[in-house]
Amino acid sequence: MVSRAADGAVQSGPKRRILVVFNPAAGRNRRAKLNRVLDVLGPQAEIVAVSETAVPGHAEFIARNADPARIDLIAAAGGDGTINEIVNGLRGRNIALGLIPLGTANVLADEIGLRRHPNAIARTLASGAMRNIHVGAANGRRFVMMAGAGFDADVVNAVSLPLKKKLGPLAYVWQTAKQAFTDSYSECEVVVDGASYRTTSAVICNGRHYGGPFVAAPGATVTDDLLHVILLKGRGWFSVLRYSVALVTGRLPRLHDVQIVAGRTIKVSSHGARPVQADGDIITTLPLSVDVDPEPVRLAFPT
Repeated sequence: MVSRAADGAVQSGPKRRILVVFNPAAGRNRRAKLNRVLDVLGPQAEIVAVSETAVPGHAEFIARNADPARIDLIAAAGGDGTINEIVNGLRGRNIALGLIPLGTANVLADEIGLRRHPNAIARTLASGAMRNIHVGAANGRRFVMMAGAGFDADVVNAVSLPLKKKLGPLAYVWQTAKQAFTDSYSECEVVVDGASYRTTSAVICNGRHYGGPFVAAPGATVTDDLLHVILLKGRGWFSVLRYSVALVTGRLPRLHDVQIVAGRTIKVSSHGARPVQADGDIITTLPLSVDVDPEPVRLAFPT
């Protein structure tokens, strides 16, 4: 095993034993990108296997059945959904997580400042410092970066896999524009550590970034045990436009009808079973109970 100091720094010793879990449906030109990373990683680490996922939930199954005696780290070669599955599969396992960003969105990679160059990815997997990150749990299922109810979950629910494959991140832009004119905008009640709020949409953030490189919750970080809830109170297409522009320009928290509240226990309810998204995939419906998962995840950070 690779030995580590108490502060998480990597010590000299045997090469890290890495299992690569590859989602071939995550983004375009993904196999060629993966091969470039593996070419660089090969001399620096022991690649135990490259396991390709075939169906939703397969990455979680692979992670849950990985042997900690043979594997030090599972590298998620895909997008946010692949990472989410692996993190859920790693619950109770003494195996670290690493990232090979290939997907439509890679919010965790943006959060930790991981550059997309194969050399930077391989170096992080082989010798990056191991640090604990905290993750959330939404109705018992772990999420890494965000969970949402309201408008953003309705958009995720409406985006089809063929559209994601064809347009990539633009699929969400297209569906947001469509949804802005059709969404019902029913209100949610959000309770954060006992304090109650009324809002149109709620996004529960475990880090600063949302939807890629865009900063939505400046005070949030994956390394603490707090969740930051963004309450979006506006209605209609003009509010959607304002929020979208403010997100891209880094001004979302400054809007008068946006409030950010930090806490550890969140409950969201509404009339009807509206969808809930976590890390870009629909995982459940309202009502929703969210807290900080008691078990942190060890993640390889760039150095």
